[in-house]
Amino acid sequence: MEWTVEHPRLDIPEESIDWRAKGFLRPGPPIPLADFAAARPHLFGGAFTWPVMVARRTALDRNIAALAGFARDNGLSFAPHGKTTMAPALFQAQFDAGAWALTAATANQVVAYRRFRVPRVLLANELLDPAALAWLAAELDADPAFDALFYVDSAAGVRAAADAMAARAWRRPLRVLVEIGFSGGRTGCRDVATALEVARAAAAAPGLEVAGTAGYEGGLRTAGEVAGLVRDLVRAAGRMAADGLVDGPPVVSVGGSAWFDVVAAELGGRTDVHPVLRSGAYIAHDDGTYAAGSPFHRTGGADALTGALEIWAQVLSVPEDGLAIATMGKREANFDMGLPVPRRLRTRGGAVRDAAGAEVTRLNDHHAYLRLPPDLRPEPGDLVSFGISHPCTAFDRWRFIPVVEDDDTVTDVLATYF
Repeated sequence: MEWTVEHPRLDIPEESIDWRAKGFLRPGPPIPLADFAAARPHLFGGAFTWPVMVARRTALDRNIAALAGFARDNGLSFAPHGKTTMAPALFQAQFDAGAWALTAATANQVVAYRRFRVPRVLLANELLDPAALAWLAAELDADPAFDALFYVDSAAGVRAAADAMAARAWRRPLRVLVEIGFSGGRTGCRDVATALEVARAAAAAPGLEVAGTAGYEGGLRTAGEVAGLVRDLVRAAGRMAADGLVDGPPVVSVGGSAWFDVVAAELGGRTDVHPVLRSGAYIAHDDGTYAAGSPFHRTGGADALTGALEIWAQVLSVPEDGLAIATMGKREANFDMGLPVPRRLRTRGGAVRDAAGAEVTRLNDHHAYLRLPPDLRPEPGDLVSFGISHPCTAFDRWRFIPVVEDDDTVTDVLATYF
């Protein structure tokens, strides 16, 4: 397996904005995204209606550079998880920054990646659907430059892949990573011995090739538990190599956005394995869960990541002291790992002030209940900027996301494909 990849040029579909684009005030004819962005509309100049979620250019650029640099400095290949954004323009930026591959969670995401001509995909999940397996085999045969890996954690998973390959004489094998998990976690073999049994079965199955091991540490609670899982992955990969089950240094792939510092401490710079980090949420970071537990805090320095997403909602009503109702609800804002976080208040006259002390207490479908401190007195028609928590469930609520500069000029629009 090659450890590097030339920076690919992805095939990004041309899209247009029309009346269906949430957050955009576009009752007239469609306009191509490129033309809309080229006009450089101001966020508060009348091209948008509220609520609208935007991405800050400066924060996106900083976050992409930070994790690319972290992986490079620690001797890790980087396969960022595309499920966070499903935005090919951001995939392109991640490849431009040196990504080795793009991680997916589902077969549908792999299909989308191939529409964008992503050259290497790591499917961080089991793949058991015969139709999807056959499609993947055909895709590999059709494009010699395409590379793909996916997980197996059972004899049944090995049989499913082998059965798909037995349907016809494919020229290239399906390459699998044996997943190792932990007690009470989700998928993955529960111990190294079982992982080796699965690896031997996969190596013996016609049409399959064992590439290494993989795991997901995000569900673990302590650094020691994470380090233990990574060591199990390395130990299993070493046994696979010693037993001749893997051709070349085995891949060892780990990674969410919560423990990449521990992953780097265990895997960084190793040459006996090919270490691959798969963080995804980092690209947008947040103002909640990840901001509070950023691995960069544990390294002893300032957080190198910045919350890039914000939802601008309008104050609809101030029906009683200390309470405002804003035009943002469960249809617009994610709430699975914490409610949105008030950032700033912008009055109808354009004055901006910090919204510190304000708190979202609950959401309806399209309304947010905002508890106000005594010194913050918004009026109906004012706007409030909210940060979010857990970006992986934020992007999928928005088909188009304006990218804004520090002066609130829109210079790009991200299209998402969930």
